[in-house]
Amino acid sequence: MTRRLVVEADGGSRGNPGPAGYGALVRDAATGRVLAERAEYLGIASNNVAEYSGLVAGLRAALAIDPSATIEVRMDSQLVIRQMSGEWKIKHDDMRRLADEARALVDPATVTWTWVPRADNGAADRLANRAMDAKTAIVTDHDAPEASPSVPSSSAPSGSAPSGSAPSGSAPSGSAPSGSAPDPGTGRVPRPSGAGVRFDDETPVTVVLVRHGETAMTVARGYSGSSEPGPPLNEHGRAQARAAAALVHRVGRDLWGDIEYPSEVRASPMVRTQETAGIVAERLGLPVHTDDRVKEADFGQWQGLTAVQIEERWPGQLEPWHTRADVRPPDGESIVDVGERLESLYDELLRTSRGRTVVVVSHAVAIRAALGLAMGANPGSWSQLRVAPASLSIVRLFGDRRHEIAVAGAPSEGWS
Repeated sequence: MTRRLVVEADGGSRGNPGPAGYGALVRDAATGRVLAERAEYLGIASNNVAEYSGLVAGLRAALAIDPSATIEVRMDSQLVIRQMSGEWKIKHDDMRRLADEARALVDPATVTWTWVPRADNGAADRLANRAMDAKTAIVTDHDAPEASPSVPSSSAPSGSAPSGSAPSGSAPSGSAPSGSAPDPGTGRVPRPSGAGVRFDDETPVTVVLVRHGETAMTVARGYSGSSEPGPPLNEHGRAQARAAAALVHRVGRDLWGDIEYPSEVRASPMVRTQETAGIVAERLGLPVHTDDRVKEADFGQWQGLTAVQIEERWPGQLEPWHTRADVRPPDGESIVDVGERLESLYDELLRTSRGRTVVVVSHAVAIRAALGLAMGANPGSWSQLRVAPASLSIVRLFGDRRHEIAVAGAPSEGWS
């Protein structure tokens, strides 16, 4: 079968004309895996010239991977898409020159030209901005396997391909940084120092778990569950969320370099998580998707009460709720109930998001459940996990359920 490749390209100019650059990447259409990345600072140029330059670079990278592959180009520039598909004429000399260069590489009639919203072209945009920020060029080729029949092609539908990509100098998920030599005994690229021990090349899903920032209820130490939408973040909580966003932005860059840069943000529907997720997503250039499965436990009649108040009114029930995990508060949820929700999320991500990094903004009990499930720990021990406000915890999900936990931290406790 003919291989299918997707080229995502973008360009930008800070002034139009002004300092400009482009970004482009090539994905395997069946798996969504990033195979190559290209970016370059162009000096002073227009936005349209930068976009066309990204297209040409992306096409060159795709042809270098497989000159016989069928290609789909995805860009958020309607101008480039419609001109290259023959719908619009090209009047500008510089754009005509670059369009001719693209036509010399491929017959436009054999390429699928797809316009995508800007939010779905974030990976190419980030590459372009990195090139402009550093005034440099980026050339990264990832040693990616052929498309696997076990991964459905629907995981990367037209117009909605995963938008995360590994930055320059990093490698595909589950492998060592680019440039590492395969082990002569196994043929596999060694995993980074300190990574969980595995003896295969399975591609995981990475989940970055972020707890919301501080609220008035956090300060009061009340049980703040999912039965009420509030409270919002306080001023300190918003500062914590900004610090967490800065730390998430480093994932796949200068922290955990073998992990893909985040390509999706999900959040609990609570006000505090939506606010935190909004700050994180803005830093990443991504939208926020609400997911009820990651909301906090419903504390029922314990809602808003402190541990002392709960013990006074329901003596002897709070400790077994934490340590047995199957005890439910009046009209509320047990820790096991929360775990079932999170397990459903894990199952979905393993089906649809291999090789991607998904940020999940959630709550203390829900994140403990997510970590406990990943470790295969007894639910009665999950409450022993410390989940500070605005903290990060990283889970890497594998199909055999031998998941990996990466040590992260909390900006509010000294991380920067």
